[in-house]
Amino acid sequence: MKAAILISANAEWRVVKELYPALNIQSSPYGEFASLDLGRQQLTLFHGGWGKISAAATAQYVIDHFEPDLLINLGTCGGFAGRIETGTIMLVERTLVYDIIEQMGDSAEAIEHYATDIDLSWLDAGRLNEKDFLRGLLVSADRDIVIEDIPMLIEKYQAVAADWESGAIAWVARRNQVRTLILRGVTDLVGGDGGEAYGNIELFRERTRSVMRELFRQLPEWLDASESRP
Repeated sequence: MKAAILISANAEWRVVKELYPALNIQSSPYGEFASLDLGRQQLTLFHGGWGKISAAATAQYVIDHFEPDLLINLGTCGGFAGRIETGTIMLVERTLVYDIIEQMGDSAEAIEHYATDIDLSWLDAGRLNEKDFLRGLLVSADRDIVIEDIPMLIEKYQAVAADWESGAIAWVARRNQVRTLILRGVTDLVGGDGGEAYGNIELFRERTRSVMRELFRQLPEWLDASESRP
């Protein structure tokens, strides 16, 4: 199985290079990439960049140039206070891009067009410890969580967390019929009192380091569960 690991944010990619300092880093028009031998698996690590534009472009670039059997996105997300805890790893089953404003037609129809249900029927869940992650929806927008949006996101979508890139990555992968695995860890919470990392970038970086280390610790198990079914 050929697997490509797409890393979005700069802070996330920085941790990858800390974890594997011997990587032979190469450059593409979109970002850095490298090969990683992880046990019997040879993986392609690719820095996809932050936001929906970079996420969509790099997902297509990786699919076209590396032809992976499995596209994995590892990264971080922000959680809604009272709905999820920091450190929780989300196995994303559905993505939704919510910052679409349609004033000539129906915004709900436009949002649904870019929503993606991720087929995980090929994943052998019996090989995984369900206590290590939470299955669910992850909503995306080209912005950090705005406090005023949280009630709407909970009421309309029952959302618990949000990021910038997963909606674009999932949509592109589905169009290419490539198996996709999105795992995001909650670094910080946002609620009525504000965001605990807002104005505190060092807290985000510290938590990102913890989340990314945990994701790469779990990665061999996810790869085994991905390989066990045709």
